[in-house]
Amino acid sequence: MSRQAAAVLQAPEIEQLSARNFQRLATFIHDYSGIKMPANKRTMLEGRLRRRMRATRIDDVNAYCRYLFDENGMEAEVIHLIDAVTTNKTEFFREPAHFDFLVAKGLPALAAKGKTEIKIWSSACSTGAEPYTLAMILDEFCQKQRGTDYSILCTDICTEVLGQAIAGRFSEQMIEPVSMARRQRYLMRARDASRNEVRIKPHLRSKLAFGRLNLMDEAYPIETGLDIIFCRNILIYFDKATQAKVLSRLCNHLAPGGYLFLGHSESIVGIDLPVVQIANTVFQKR
Repeated sequence: MSRQAAAVLQAPEIEQLSARNFQRLATFIHDYSGIKMPANKRTMLEGRLRRRMRATRIDDVNAYCRYLFDENGMEAEVIHLIDAVTTNKTEFFREPAHFDFLVAKGLPALAAKGKTEIKIWSSACSTGAEPYTLAMILDEFCQKQRGTDYSILCTDICTEVLGQAIAGRFSEQMIEPVSMARRQRYLMRARDASRNEVRIKPHLRSKLAFGRLNLMDEAYPIETGLDIIFCRNILIYFDKATQAKVLSRLCNHLAPGGYLFLGHSESIVGIDLPVVQIANTVFQKR
């Protein structure tokens, strides 16, 4: 037998996540964050946990679960656990029809009401591409609409992506949807060209405020009377009952006549909300 084959035979077998521990994790993740974790996500969940386990120096995935549930480790680990399991796909000008609607109709309508400050909430902001896209179009609008200003609140349950959003740094590949004119106006290139990185200019970053928020909380420490709320491509991870609760709470923070934007694959069918649909996945509060 070759030395390589013998090493393979002698390698310790990696213990897999047990069915009981998967169920305990799935239940906790759903109750805490609203994220559904069906059985077909078991391998994905185990892989993400193993990356987190390196930081805790626990080699066995089931031992990690015992640490969480039986040894009072959850309090110290919960934020890291949720960071590990959240999906954070985002891009600049994603679902561009929403931004076209704001430029053509939404923002002019708000300004016509005499709004001196347009208040926006990006409720699942991820690494910041969505709120920085909003900041670009709001900055352009306010340059033309003298006497109008804006502010954007950016929240997410994942602390890791919030840190990236606050820094406002993005790869060259990430900014491909941003026009050359907007790149020149709003982006700075890294001094070290080999980093292939840009950063949002300070005057735009200054219009955004960031904070961690769990949409599953019974109440949000957010001001009411907001003009625009974006909650896109997060509801798809929730069951219908959770969607209804989250949407109802979001609407409580929206001003009459304000706009709620959902992802293009999301729907409010069967949910009683004080809004009317005025465009594809764009709703206005009655």
